[in-house]
Amino acid sequence: MKSYVCTVCGYIYDPALGDPDNGVEPGTSFEDVPEDWVCPLCGVPKELFDPID
Repeated sequence: MKSYVCTVCGYIYDPALGDPDNGVEPGTSFEDVPEDWVCPLCGVPKELFDPID
């Protein structure tokens, strides 16, 4: 599973860690993160994240 980076603030979504404070369990791929999820640091939508190669 790929990690994704917020293009605004640089927050990295790591699927191994998820975002449990915001309802995303560890092991959740970015594709399976709810569409209404936002960056926990700056609040931008999921669409503003890019995959990390």
